[in-house]
Order: sequence, then C-alpha cells, then structure tokens
Amino acid sequence: MKNTIATVNGVSVVLHDDLWSMPGEDETDNRDYQIVSLERLQALDESGQRLQGHFGVLLHPEDDPDVLQPWLDSLPLIALQFPRFSDGRAYSQAYLLRARHGFEGELRAVGDVLRDQLAAMRHCGFSSFAIREDKSAEEALKGFEVFDLIYARSVSTPQPLFRRR
Repeated sequence: MKNTIATVNGVSVVLHDDLWSMPGEDETDNRDYQIVSLERLQALDESGQRLQGHFGVLLHPEDDPDVLQPWLDSLPLIALQFPRFSDGRAYSQAYLLRARHGFEGELRAVGDVLRDQLAAMRHCGFSSFAIREDKSAEEALKGFEVFDLIYARSVSTPQPLFRRR
C-alpha cells in the first residue's frame, strides 16, 4: 500500500516500503503480505485451506468484529474500512478489538482517511493509517502534533486528563 503512516516504537512515521496489499490490488495466494476480505478468510477456513505467507483481514463498517475471535491470536493486521470521512463505525470496531478482545496486532485505517482524523483514530487503537491517495502522508503526520491532547480516557491513554495531572 502506498501513502501509509505507522506507529513504530511510539513514533508515527511514513512507511515508504509497506508490504501489505489490499483486496483488489493483488489477491493471488502467493503474495507474501496480503489483506483479504472477511468472506475470503471465512471461506478458506471452512474449506480447510490455509493462506500462504502473512495475511490480514479487511472489515467493513457493517461487519461485527466479534466474528474475528477465532483468528485474533494469529492475525498480524486488521484493516478497518472508512468508506466516507463522516462514517465513524470503524472507530467503535477498533475500540472493541483493543479493549474487549485484547487484539495486540496492527490496526490499520483504510479508505477515506484524512489528517484531521488521525489523533482520534490513534486514541481508539489504530496503529497505522492508509492516507487517502490524493493527500500527502507527510502532511498528514502533522495531524498528530495539532490534535493530540484528549481529556477522556482512551485505548492509548487509559487515564483521563485529570488523573494524568
């Protein structure tokens, strides 16, 4: 994927060599790092087949993150889809995956991902961000500097501001 920001050792950086591919980019089974649809993951599991290499899964906003329970320990990446800037269901999915299910792998925001959303996404548990193709990932990094203070508790800052003082 191009135009991706990731959190590496607590610091957000632009990934110039991101290996992951999304469904539709290259869905051949011999690709080493592929993100597959939930339907494909479930179909392969039911048939007893295994995906080769490293694989992650893409959840759409209407998908229930609870269905991933059997695979959470083996998934290195879950991509959550933002079909529109104004659709916030993936924030809830990210929070549930981190807080309720204890997912420790990479959570990636994909789709209509813009600079103004990044700080809130990080507080919900996202660790990487596929910035919309018509925007600059380098410019989007500045979104962490401007909008990072949060008053309430979150996945990334479990204590509210008044407890952190």
